[in-house]
Amino acid sequence: MAVVRCLVPDGPGATGEPALSRGYAWGMLPQIPDSMATTAKKWAMRVVLAFLAVQTAVVGFLVIFDAIKHRQRKTRPNFPHPGVFQGPVADSEVTIYTYGEDLYAAMLDAIRGAKTRIFMETYIWKSDDTGLQFKNALNDAAARGVEVFVVYDGFANLVVSPSFFKFHPKIHVHRFPVMRPSRVFSPLRSTGLDHRKLLIVDDETGFVGGYNIGELYATEWRDTHVRITGPSVWDLRQTFAIVWNAVGGAPEIPHHSPHTWDLHIRTVNNIPALLVYPIRGLYLDVINRASSHIYITTAYFIPDQQILQALLAASKRGVDVRLIMPENSNHVLADWLSRGFYTTLLREGVTVLRYRNAMIHAKTATIDGRWSTVGTANIDRLSLTGNYETNLEIHDRTFAENMENIFDIDSGNCTELTLADWQKRYVAARISETLLRPLRPLL
Repeated sequence: MAVVRCLVPDGPGATGEPALSRGYAWGMLPQIPDSMATTAKKWAMRVVLAFLAVQTAVVGFLVIFDAIKHRQRKTRPNFPHPGVFQGPVADSEVTIYTYGEDLYAAMLDAIRGAKTRIFMETYIWKSDDTGLQFKNALNDAAARGVEVFVVYDGFANLVVSPSFFKFHPKIHVHRFPVMRPSRVFSPLRSTGLDHRKLLIVDDETGFVGGYNIGELYATEWRDTHVRITGPSVWDLRQTFAIVWNAVGGAPEIPHHSPHTWDLHIRTVNNIPALLVYPIRGLYLDVINRASSHIYITTAYFIPDQQILQALLAASKRGVDVRLIMPENSNHVLADWLSRGFYTTLLREGVTVLRYRNAMIHAKTATIDGRWSTVGTANIDRLSLTGNYETNLEIHDRTFAENMENIFDIDSGNCTELTLADWQKRYVAARISETLLRPLRPLL
């Protein structure tokens, strides 16, 4: 019941006191006793705390349960390797890698053959034998006079000894800090993690995709990366330079204009420091344009309402929408949040494919046999409106054909989920999905 206090006099000689102190005046409502208001606030707080406690308990249980399952399935992953695909796109040459060992060999060859400059940026960099190979190759390059710039994310590498990131003294290094003072004064510009994975050598060869650096990713994860040689490498060089200069790296990397302007290959970058997040808009635009098919592979599928509705609308108008996601990813909470969307997707005819026996970490899409993207951004809030990310947008039918072939091979290692099967899941699973739903905007 609302409380209205009024200083308008209700008769001659009124003192101007609140009318409620002298009885009800016209249009006034009785005051709720302070004790009742206090009790209501306490109950509201208890309800909120109880809900948070239940959420915490559910998350804790899922983490423990997943850890037990992970120990039980500690066997060598067995999954298909689609292979290496190569072909021209306009005046550049583009190679698609789908297995870590193949990619790392190509990246290390490029670093060891560098003559003038290396830009390297990664999210996770393990201090294992694979990580050490990259570190040594960069140190050797700096020792022979190559200018080397390195960027890595501090939060993602908290478990890595700081001593591992001590490089040759001539290497320029920027570590995205875990804690930044600017979070207090400009939180929107300071929330992003550096989730990008880039390597540019001599402004002639560039790599981008989902692979981090480490032995785990070399042989046990299914991911996708691309290498570009030719004039389109300029886009990746500029991508690195913009972020390096924006976050205060030194020395400043000068801007170079491209020799050619090729619209067949374009980089799209989310840069929180500049409040720029175009990758989400890119997905919305191409999904709305689709007329034949949409094939998406993503490690974590937690879309916002606009992207979800765009996919559902595409399916309703007859577009063949297919999603590949891991059956069990490396983040159990992300898995359960993704599962909360399955019923809605399946009811509208979207094909949900769950990748088996290994973690699929690729961030790719191909649409209508003419448009494709490969990059670092997942379809979740962290990637699309939070982190530093880079995706390649490629308009080329041959490249799209290669991406469709890869999707078909990956689909053969998937279990297709049906609505009938999904509705048979345990009641406890349904309750968990509902309780975790408020966490969607956080991931």
